[in-house]
Amino acid sequence: MAALARCRTLIQLLRPQTSIIDVGCRSQDVLHSVIYKRAQCARHAFFGVKRQYSSDVKSGDDLIVKYLDGDDSGIVVFGINRSKAKNAISKNLVKMMSEAIQSVKKNNKVRTVILCSMVPGIFCAGADLKERAKMHQSEVGPFVAKARTLIMELGNLPMPTIAAIDGAALGGGLEMALACDIRVAATSAKMGLVETKLAIIPGAGGTQRLPRTVGVSVAKELIFAARVLDGVEAKRLGLVNHAVEQNESGDAAYLQALYLAREFNPQGPIAIRMAKLAINQGIEVDLATGLAIEEACYAQVIPTKDRLEGLAAFKEKRLPRYKGE
Repeated sequence: MAALARCRTLIQLLRPQTSIIDVGCRSQDVLHSVIYKRAQCARHAFFGVKRQYSSDVKSGDDLIVKYLDGDDSGIVVFGINRSKAKNAISKNLVKMMSEAIQSVKKNNKVRTVILCSMVPGIFCAGADLKERAKMHQSEVGPFVAKARTLIMELGNLPMPTIAAIDGAALGGGLEMALACDIRVAATSAKMGLVETKLAIIPGAGGTQRLPRTVGVSVAKELIFAARVLDGVEAKRLGLVNHAVEQNESGDAAYLQALYLAREFNPQGPIAIRMAKLAINQGIEVDLATGLAIEEACYAQVIPTKDRLEGLAAFKEKRLPRYKGE
């Protein structure tokens, strides 16, 4: 009943004052043209482009946030940059990431966020235990709460998020990656929720997100054993979507994430946000309630200019130009 009540509330919030009509699909020739151009972009990404960014949103010692430009406009990169601490989660990193998340959350021009590392061989080693050791007992609880809130906010971003795991993602580092919609990893990357080695448990969503990703029994085995997986095994278990061979520059997962973001970019941004909302909300409830949530989200795309642009592009046999309106 509680789930149904939440669904009704969502429907009331989302329902526009217009009727629902069907949206046509692109013709096969236009679709093939889109795929061909994406393949060209992907080849350029993998073989011709490294981490080249445009204007800063906010830069600092621990986090570098960049907007990409040109054809990649709308893609934002969060680059963790704590080389001396193996990108461990500190008070300052939590603060900077929270500010960055709030910034992109309010920006309707942002279409995809990529979370990666600026430090070769490491994604995030989890909590900064050296900093933690210096905290007073009374400080530990509030810090953990802030870190948990940060990861929850990352998971609640309305646009797609991709974690590019080019190195070790342990403990809280893997929990951050689990909060993203999609994970890609280098085959050499190492991943694991290893908290039980320290006589604690994952405390920033790991016990909830990992079972939802790989299944309950597999998640229990991994957490109980504090097991560390490489990218190949993580792909086999469904922990990551893609596992790619590492390259000489150490950013193969980032380039794969960029490839995916470039696939997302041409699609209707409002539609993608509504699809994400429908999936995230619907997976937590029964099917009937989930279908009602889908209906409410579908209704949101009907009055948009993008929907009309999609129909016009289909009729005129051209690529659509979506503006997120």
